[in-house]
Amino acid sequence: MPTQAEKAEAFRALHHRDTAFIIPNPWDLGTARVLEQLGFEALATTSAGLAFSLGKRDTQVGCVGVLHHARDMAASVEVPLSADLENGFGDAPEVVAETIRQSAQTGLVGGSIEDSTGRRDDPIYEESLAVDRIRAAVESARALAFPFTLTARSENYLVGRPDLAATIRRLQLYQDAGADVLYAPGLTSEDDIATLVRSVDRPVNVLAGLSGTSFTLASLSALGVRRISIGSGLYRAAFGPLLRAAKQMREQGTFATIADEPVTFREISGMY
Repeated sequence: MPTQAEKAEAFRALHHRDTAFIIPNPWDLGTARVLEQLGFEALATTSAGLAFSLGKRDTQVGCVGVLHHARDMAASVEVPLSADLENGFGDAPEVVAETIRQSAQTGLVGGSIEDSTGRRDDPIYEESLAVDRIRAAVESARALAFPFTLTARSENYLVGRPDLAATIRRLQLYQDAGADVLYAPGLTSEDDIATLVRSVDRPVNVLAGLSGTSFTLASLSALGVRRISIGSGLYRAAFGPLLRAAKQMREQGTFATIADEPVTFREISGMY
């Protein structure tokens, strides 16, 4: 098993290759092990996927639950693991800094901090506070004994504020505060993504698998994107067949969807 420092160095290096890499988002230890066996070079947790798997809504797991989950997942795989740390589990910069410190103790080598408050009436942190929060996270990360890769997220598009200029401005400020990777989930236009990439000098993460998009590894690499994540996409992709099969059993009393499932018991067992 590589050391945490070795994983951290490997993870940092992935962001500085000539092409993008895909960092899929497992929601439990089983899916993490499968994705590792399939050859993905790094993994990232999904706050929504974890919450859904626990019968909760996104952001309802809390700091203790998220970090416990991260610790278990980091110990179960040999590839680098980054985490969706939501908004750092608190408004104050010092809370965000402490979240980064505790995250490092779980075996994580990276994590993202978003500028979403979680409040419907005021969904995005005021700009200066948002920057202070990222700066505090960066300072905490830099105090570690290994290169923790900090991703700063602008959530404008996810809360109904599709303003590209404002989003880029925020990411530029987060860059100046020291963030290692920049991320604006919800962008669906390749032109907008290209504009963002040209406007910053840090690796950019893009969320793929969004409805109405046809992103590929090749197309996003050509735009200068360096990391591609899926968020809760794999969980939702897996949940679709489960929901259809369950409805078929409940409403029709038949089992064709399960019987026709192409993944066999033997195949799954061989991955663990």
